[in-house]
Amino acid sequence: MDATVTSKGQTTIPKRVREHLGIGPGDRVRFGIEPDGTVTLVPATLPVTALRGIARRAGPAASLEEMEAAIRAGAARSLDRR
Repeated sequence: MDATVTSKGQTTIPKRVREHLGIGPGDRVRFGIEPDGTVTLVPATLPVTALRGIARRAGPAASLEEMEAAIRAGAARSLDRR
């Protein structure tokens, strides 16, 4: 696939490439230059679904009451700092 570079250094990423990368309007991409001179293009933003499971917590899950108590304590600390 070919693309033309404008006088401002801009180009349009071909539709097949955008679909393959799963990117759309407003998404960011990252360019890389590999040691062999190859240029790479990868999405710089991740879909929310890619974040699933990254914040694992050791031990049992907190109860609703524990979460509400932590929120109240944080809010009280925030008010104390004023």
